[in-house]
Amino acid sequence: MPRMSSGSAFVLPGLRSPFAKIDRELSRFNGLALSAPVIQQTVAGDGGPGRDAAGRIDLFLWGAVIPSLTVSNWGREVWFEAGLDASVPAQGIVQACATSLAAATHGAGQIAAGRADLVLCGGVESMSHTQIGLSPGLSRTIRRAGSAGSPPRMARTLAGIRPRDLRISAPAVKERTTGKTMGRHAEEMAREWDISREAQDRFALASHEGATRDEGAFFRPLLVTPGTFPIDRDTLPRPGTSLEKLAGLRPAFSRSGGTLTAGNSTPLTDGAAACWVASAAGLSLLPDSLPRARLLDWRQAAIDPDREGLLIAPALAIAELLHRHGLTLEDIGLWEFHEAFAAQVLCTIAALEDPEWLAARSSAKDGLGSFPRDRINPNGGSVALGHPFGATGARILCQAVLELAGHPAGTRAIVSVCAAGGLGHVALLEAV
Repeated sequence: MPRMSSGSAFVLPGLRSPFAKIDRELSRFNGLALSAPVIQQTVAGDGGPGRDAAGRIDLFLWGAVIPSLTVSNWGREVWFEAGLDASVPAQGIVQACATSLAAATHGAGQIAAGRADLVLCGGVESMSHTQIGLSPGLSRTIRRAGSAGSPPRMARTLAGIRPRDLRISAPAVKERTTGKTMGRHAEEMAREWDISREAQDRFALASHEGATRDEGAFFRPLLVTPGTFPIDRDTLPRPGTSLEKLAGLRPAFSRSGGTLTAGNSTPLTDGAAACWVASAAGLSLLPDSLPRARLLDWRQAAIDPDREGLLIAPALAIAELLHRHGLTLEDIGLWEFHEAFAAQVLCTIAALEDPEWLAARSSAKDGLGSFPRDRINPNGGSVALGHPFGATGARILCQAVLELAGHPAGTRAIVSVCAAGGLGHVALLEAV
């Protein structure tokens, strides 16, 4: 497009892979191999501009959270792997669990500034291909051995390895600044907000029920063509789960009095997901039949994990976003939360309903009213579907847009994602 148009941004669903638990059905696909078919089919399939028109995409934004030794700019390498028009600029985006939501709002910012009309966004995580870190001493020795120049010199260099250098750093979902796992932080939040085990299990059950309704028919338009991967549907949702089964699971993060379990927490997951962000002019490149929602606004918030619950920042971001638009909780017709843990979502809701908490920390000095719990994640969330870190934001955006397509024009939705480091990233959508 020779000219860019500034103004409203719209979000439209792309495609995604099915999601699978770490080391299961998708374990042989690394991040590039998971991403490429998703991008190819999103661009060339019925919901894209077509392969020959790929060069009219103004920007490709793609992210992954787990570090890779071979890929630095995920956007560019995934685009190359997909074999599409090399003239399209591409950028890697990282914001922990909010990575692909951050990609979408960054794309919307480019549209608002008149720098783009059509942006393809998303992300991936291949937890099965997480690379194990070596100790600094072993890394240094191996690096020097590689440039030693001759086998004898290499042997002498390797002979300098000490037993203490052989420590292997197994990756963990742990906060660098606090030393605690995210699950431990969520346990602390559950205690602070008095979130019971039963409430968490009930929330988890609702997530599985939403994700398995009609055998997952809601997700079929969002998944790549059957046969692309060894599985054609998400393998994590459990149609046969029950409160009794969930209640029988042991605490996962705190053996003494813990309430978080494998059943009410999201599992480590492999998967990739994409979405479109377009201006009014950019919509002309996409099929009229593709659902779309207006991206009205977005907001980020951050907290100090030493003073607040690590995953409570979305409550602040939501409060500021609603206050900015003169809205209450009741004014939102659809809530799509990332369910890192059932407890985390329930803590966020409790904070949003607490006028004193809001008044002390946000611009919503008069409170926001009661939370409409019947509007949360009607098609399930991360507890049931899984959580490939880099893909979750795009997955949630696509679900929100597809769900909004069945609501009257003007219905608003909030997409909310908590992220490591005490971050929250939320977006306000509107049905058109």
